[in-house]
Amino acid sequence: MQKKKGQKKSLKKSLGQNFLRDEGVIEEIIIAASLDCSDVVFEVGPGDGALTQRLLETGVHVVAIETDGDLIPTLRKRFDGHENLTLLHEDIRMFNVPQFLADNNIATYKVVANLPYYITSMIIRIFLESQLPPKEMTIMVQKEVAQRIIARSGNHTLLSLSVQYFGQPDIVLTVPAEAFDPVPQVDSAVLHVSDIKSYGGCTPESTKAFFRVLRAGFSAKRKKVVSNLSNSLGIPKEQLQKFFTELNIVHEARAQEMSMQQWKDLIKRL
Repeated sequence: MQKKKGQKKSLKKSLGQNFLRDEGVIEEIIIAASLDCSDVVFEVGPGDGALTQRLLETGVHVVAIETDGDLIPTLRKRFDGHENLTLLHEDIRMFNVPQFLADNNIATYKVVANLPYYITSMIIRIFLESQLPPKEMTIMVQKEVAQRIIARSGNHTLLSLSVQYFGQPDIVLTVPAEAFDPVPQVDSAVLHVSDIKSYGGCTPESTKAFFRVLRAGFSAKRKKVVSNLSNSLGIPKEQLQKFFTELNIVHEARAQEMSMQQWKDLIKRL
């Protein structure tokens, strides 16, 4: 696609702005999101509105959240007259999602977005950890981040377990850097997170306990989980080893080697 004159000057590296230009990729995102005209869709970082345009064409109501004030007039002009668009000049890091949902009587919603890469993990957490999380998320992220999120036992990270606690992540497609303007230094991937449950299907208290123990378990990646939990939580190693034996978890296990179910079983036992 031909670049607009002077466009690069308006882009802000501090905001991680890389505008998606490949219409084929945009269409793949729309297909992966499985949208119904009755859906409410949150789009974080609409940029100049390429994905927004296609979302609106499906008939959904789009809540577009853009932090760059310089882009707001462009978006307002482009989508003037679109009654199914709510454009908000807000920083998602400060935005109260549950309050907005309550104020606007929104019971369910989806997230479809080309996320700003420098705060990808934070945005994912904002939605998944909300008291009313989205039904599904279809998001563009760095390819490396997507691969970390879908990791399984043996290669788990704090990020992969944090996302998989709430839902099921899958990579829909990989996207070359050339699909963006300006061209980033990394390839990207479209990540689809389905079957999202509020508090991972547990109580807020048990979810808080899960992440407290999980962070402790990953506090020193090269050390055994028993040592990390003992040092961080003050639990005697002998007691932890007893729990590990009861749950059929090897005493030498490291955090990345344990499965989601093993973590849940251990935290329940603790």
